[in-house]
Amino acid sequence: MLEIRYRLTQIALVLVSVVVILGAFTRLTDAGLGCPDWPGCYGFLTVPTGAEEVAIAEMAFPERPVEASKARNEMVHRYFAGSLGVLVLLLWVLSLRAKQHVKLATTLLATVTFQAVLGMWTVTMNLMPLVVMGHLLGGFTTFCLILLLFLRLKTRVLLAREHIQDKPSPLKGDKLLLGMIKAATLVVVLQIALGGWTAANYAAVACTDLPICEPGWQEKFDLSQALSVPTGHADYEFGVFPFEARMSIHVLHRFGAILATSIIALLLLRLWQNHSLRPLALGLGSLTLIQISLGVSNVVFHLPLAVAVAHNFVGLLLLATLVIAWYLVQSRRKTSLSVHINSSSQSSQLPLEQGA
Repeated sequence: MLEIRYRLTQIALVLVSVVVILGAFTRLTDAGLGCPDWPGCYGFLTVPTGAEEVAIAEMAFPERPVEASKARNEMVHRYFAGSLGVLVLLLWVLSLRAKQHVKLATTLLATVTFQAVLGMWTVTMNLMPLVVMGHLLGGFTTFCLILLLFLRLKTRVLLAREHIQDKPSPLKGDKLLLGMIKAATLVVVLQIALGGWTAANYAAVACTDLPICEPGWQEKFDLSQALSVPTGHADYEFGVFPFEARMSIHVLHRFGAILATSIIALLLLRLWQNHSLRPLALGLGSLTLIQISLGVSNVVFHLPLAVAVAHNFVGLLLLATLVIAWYLVQSRRKTSLSVHINSSSQSSQLPLEQGA
């Protein structure tokens, strides 16, 4: 049972990665409304292609003529997302049977269920930015929960295969390190949310100069407008904000990138001080440099599709690396604390045993 769950979680990690990539691809090709209904497409289970099917579809949705390429992008994303939902449900059932990781599996199932609701709202509310951003964050959350389940199962599998004991590996200054990892994770999550807000409001090309924006952006910058939630519109496709608001959103995202890079740089210095965590530091540092390069390329080359999709996915990998770091350091701290408590308990009982 343990091995089966472990293998299924590996498959789920690959599948959720594909779903995230397809989600970004769908959004960046303006295919979010490629199918104007949910969960089908123009009333069909597949994309209508025949002349008769297209006629029926356009009669049902006259405001949305069939664009086969966009509809195909949307439905492929839905098929993979649906497959992931089935797999997560299976993992939940197996976790209940094994009586292991039940809370985590239940949280994962609830997240995927709500993610499906957000997917429906994305269509039925015509790409409302708050829903689109929430759908992005839901996808990233799903990935991180599956990753955490994978890490926990991997630990159990290794212990079972090798018949080894969980020996403590204390980290010097681990309390500070764990705090830095948590801070970096929070900042990266906020930056991902800003990236989702930028994309959802079609503000990705609002600034085409580096490092911040075009000259005079300070006079146009309006934080309250950038963080306001647009409501009351029948359709949000291609954005409803004026240029000044989009520019402010984009500038805010760039400031977030500077802050995130600074926090990660401090964390890298701390990670590098521990020899066992240097490979993690190298991975995190490399991903950060790649992400910065992709962000700059998006500006210089005016948001090429491949680069924009990669920028989205590398952001996910950055978050995943921080989750792994959090798990490793926290696991070592718990093990070390347990050993310390047990040692203290044995020491306190020793004189009584000798006196007896």
